[in-house]
Amino acid sequence: MDDNSAPGGASPEIDTTAAHPARIWNYWLGGKDNYPVDRQIGDQTTDIYPEIVQLARHQRAFLGRAVRFLAGQAGIRQFLDIGAGLPTVDNTHEVAQRVAPESRIVYVDNDPLVLVHARTLLTGTPEGATDYVDADLHDPGRIIAEAARTLDLTRPVAITMLGILIFVEDDEEVRSIVRRLMDAVPPGSHLAITHTTNAVHGERTDEAVRVWNEGGSVPMTVRGPETIMSFLDGLEPLDPGLVPLTRWRPEHTPFDAPPEVDEFCAVARKP
Repeated sequence: MDDNSAPGGASPEIDTTAAHPARIWNYWLGGKDNYPVDRQIGDQTTDIYPEIVQLARHQRAFLGRAVRFLAGQAGIRQFLDIGAGLPTVDNTHEVAQRVAPESRIVYVDNDPLVLVHARTLLTGTPEGATDYVDADLHDPGRIIAEAARTLDLTRPVAITMLGILIFVEDDEEVRSIVRRLMDAVPPGSHLAITHTTNAVHGERTDEAVRVWNEGGSVPMTVRGPETIMSFLDGLEPLDPGLVPLTRWRPEHTPFDAPPEVDEFCAVARKP
């Protein structure tokens, strides 16, 4: 791939000179839809915090477990995936529609490269539906209005915001975004979130975030578990509550439990 050409035939509006979180994440997950600037920041971060690659994979595994639970035991048939990122293995629609082929999924992101791939790769089952909304997390009103073209907002919806709230600096704005999104969906809807913290590795995580913020296009904010938990006010967290990614309903294996990571997660229900 030429360093100045866009993967997948993307349009020239894609900025290949500034790192982007979706493309850095894609790099850590072993994808090819990234540029030298993304790989540079990705490598600088892993030099300080090599666990970040496993953390990215643990987040993808959490998405799978959470969506399987939501589509299975919780009976949810509609999903709003905000901050979808670049398509990779076991995207939300693939996991949900394996459980319930009639599931309807709307992806939300605001990166041109994500849009290019979403249009070509995010196709679902004939019984269900998939759609993509080009919108910013800071505009939840638009997200809801656009999602309503595909989702029936009088019926329960599972909203997922994995690794996206870290890019909103102000705590009260995060609470407002979550509140407005959850106010737009009925009781029985669910919210799944992940968020970076420094509760496990402390200064090493802080240093990795510093490197990211100095070279990445969108700075991230690290928060403590108590603050992250406050974003779920008014909702009912499901067992085991707010925990590291590796501790949320892990699948049983004959091996030791994976280590705790500085990315916490929770799934909560709207009563």
